[in-house]
Amino acid sequence: MKPSGIFRPLVLLYAVAVALKNRFYDFGWLHPAPLVWPVVSVGNLSVGGTGKTPFIYELASVLQQRGWSVDVLSRGYGRRAKQAEVVDPEGSAQRYGDEPVLLARRGLTVFVGRRRYDAGVLAEARRDASCTPLRSLHLLDDGFQHRKLARAVDIVLLERRDLVDRLLPAGRLREPLTALRRADICVLHEEDHDLAAQAMAMMQTQDAARVWVQHRVTSVEIKAANAPEARLQRAVAFCGIGNAAQFFSSLRQAGISPEAEVAFRDHHVYTDSDVDALVERAKACHADGFVTTEKDSMRLEGELRETLEAFAPLHIAQLAVTLVEPERCLAYMETLLHSRMGVR
Repeated sequence: MKPSGIFRPLVLLYAVAVALKNRFYDFGWLHPAPLVWPVVSVGNLSVGGTGKTPFIYELASVLQQRGWSVDVLSRGYGRRAKQAEVVDPEGSAQRYGDEPVLLARRGLTVFVGRRRYDAGVLAEARRDASCTPLRSLHLLDDGFQHRKLARAVDIVLLERRDLVDRLLPAGRLREPLTALRRADICVLHEEDHDLAAQAMAMMQTQDAARVWVQHRVTSVEIKAANAPEARLQRAVAFCGIGNAAQFFSSLRQAGISPEAEVAFRDHHVYTDSDVDALVERAKACHADGFVTTEKDSMRLEGELRETLEAFAPLHIAQLAVTLVEPERCLAYMETLLHSRMGVR
């Protein structure tokens, strides 16, 4: 797929800028700032929509089961504050960002900061004395392109559509596919497992241990008092995430066929007019409820949610991710940590 004429000069400029930045780091002209504890970056090649947040939660969970102390470092997309701080699970998406709040409410310790190095320094300063430094690490959210912070392991989530997409601004790719040569581990969706050989070729490796597979399931808890068998028959589904089509498809796989689908831009900040429009859409199709993502629910609280639910219940769709062969995957990652950081 070639960019149209209007985008071609912009794509070329963008590609040159990306290449120059990476060359400065690859040749040692720029130096990433190291933290005391190892950093495991989780990122992707494209803008939004690959499910980094549920993957980070799964990775943190299995690491904790293996005795690791784990925190998450995030920029906190859209947050207003500049300083680094720990995320309060009861805090707002406006202060911390929607994804950090979601992870914090799931029980993870999350630090946000415009400079993620500052977030890491704060995390290490605040770490509980019971934590063992040699079994402590940071998970860096959306970190593949954030080369200012040194990392021990780079994990990249790859989707099938990435292989045919184009660079910004003509497409969604933040880097060309050749950037996968920097990745230590590539994670595929289970339905894309046939891409393993192609991913290994782009990573320039023959080591199958460097390709992980994740299984994903979307479930929706139906709100219905005294009616455990109730079903959501006529739903208005809406979201503001990077891949709205994937969300709507996952609902159908979960047995919910929305009467209407409304997509907003990624990280959309909901307003009164948005909620009013959703209510009008629900009235038009005689909906019996709304359904949205967990991430969207972080940005739809207080009076906005009350207004929506005054018409019909709001149901939250949860995306659960599990690693296929987690023992094999984590053993490989621990081998990398040991060889690169002296971690035991």
